[in-house]
Amino acid sequence: MSNSVVKKSIFIFWAMTVLLATPGCAINTFVVDQVAKNLVSEDDHEQDLFLARDASPFYLKLTENLLIRSPANLNLAQAVCSGFTQYAYTFIAFEAEKIEGSDYKRAEVLRERASKMYARAFNHGMKALDLKFSGFGAKLKASGNMDPKVIPSTDVGLLYWTAASLGGWISTAKDMPDLVADFPIALRLAHLAWQIDPSYSQGSLASLMGNFEWANPNGSKPLATQYFDWAIQYSKDQNAGPFVSKAEKVAVAMKDRRMFEKLLNQAKEIAQKYPNLQNEAMRLRAQWLLENEDELFES
Repeated sequence: MSNSVVKKSIFIFWAMTVLLATPGCAINTFVVDQVAKNLVSEDDHEQDLFLARDASPFYLKLTENLLIRSPANLNLAQAVCSGFTQYAYTFIAFEAEKIEGSDYKRAEVLRERASKMYARAFNHGMKALDLKFSGFGAKLKASGNMDPKVIPSTDVGLLYWTAASLGGWISTAKDMPDLVADFPIALRLAHLAWQIDPSYSQGSLASLMGNFEWANPNGSKPLATQYFDWAIQYSKDQNAGPFVSKAEKVAVAMKDRRMFEKLLNQAKEIAQKYPNLQNEAMRLRAQWLLENEDELFES
């Protein structure tokens, strides 16, 4: 076991001991923040997606409980928001897609669960942004004209994951018209992050912008395609996600099988060359899309 894993395990054990042994607000915020700092800052190169899936519920509950006790810790808020969003997308919503044709009722149950996870992530993200920037949510809903200069570049990640979680929530809860009406909020969050750092996370933000523009009834397909191209450029061939997104949206819409296969095979190659959980998730999705190519292009 590596030193980083040992260190992280010790801090997790300590954190759980503190949380279980000390009631509510009696926990010293400084202590919580120190534990959170070590939990969030660890660079996790775990490559086994299913091991990560099994470990995620424990980690998510721990970080969420820490955030409740230290709501002003934006790094922790980002970890919680991203954690619930990625768990919902990778392990629940994707499974629903895979089984929809053979077990529609089970797929609906999974989608409902994913929706709740996305909602949890979004609420944590918005609460943290409201604490950091007074009236943030109200201003966002009222006009969307937020000054990007007041947001430090270090907070772009929280903007990104809050936008992504709302987008995921809307995509899995289409029978909630009030929620669907909040799509402009997701757009504004993503655009605000884009104004600050368009290359964020090796093209992940640009890819999100492309997906939002594609889904927007008033959006532009050429602009969405441009976002996907920027995302691929920003990825520097190390992030498989943008390649999968462009294949799913642009190549399928154009009925271009050659582009579809090329992009997805590139994604698989990147995932093998730069192994991490995000790329492994995209590799599995790329493989599934290739296996269902005929159905996608005929529908």
